[in-house]
Amino acid sequence: MSHHPGLGILGGAFDPPHRGHVELARAAREHYGFERLLVLVVADPGHKRTVAPAETRLELARLAFDGVPDVEVELDRHARTVDSLEERRLENAIFLVGGDELADFMSWKQPARVLELVSLGVAMRPGVPEDELLELCARLPAPDRISFFAMRPTPVSSREIRARIGRSEPIDEFVPPQIAGAIERLGLYRDAK
Repeated sequence: MSHHPGLGILGGAFDPPHRGHVELARAAREHYGFERLLVLVVADPGHKRTVAPAETRLELARLAFDGVPDVEVELDRHARTVDSLEERRLENAIFLVGGDELADFMSWKQPARVLELVSLGVAMRPGVPEDELLELCARLPAPDRISFFAMRPTPVSSREIRARIGRSEPIDEFVPPQIAGAIERLGLYRDAK
């Protein structure tokens, strides 16, 4: 590809953000050469319940990506990706997802429209079989709008982090240092089930 995509988009609940999110952003930027990365903190995700309030997750995401150059972190008021993209009308953008999220992509609202508005950049992590992803990709509305990039394995999930905090276990190895401090300071996730 001779032309650089100008913009990468990473959307999520970031409840809380963790090293996997930051690593995904880093790997994608290295692969695609974005000029900037837009991190969208979904205020009220359509598909899952969030624990921390939107403004808190926004603050955590800003902290998590602090020090990553050319990143803008914004609150996204749309529950569904397609609605957010329709409003923003971003030129030449790549929407980043984990390989495990690609499997759910067809259940998104208007997946074909999403692929008209952006292309998809899918993180290949060990543990998500490549042949399965490629097969899945072939069944999507516009396989040519999907590309893959490699990412170092960062076996961590927000759910697992919340559970560890609920059990008063350390989370330092899973989140950037400033995040662990902020979570403690704000007293977040202590009653996580």
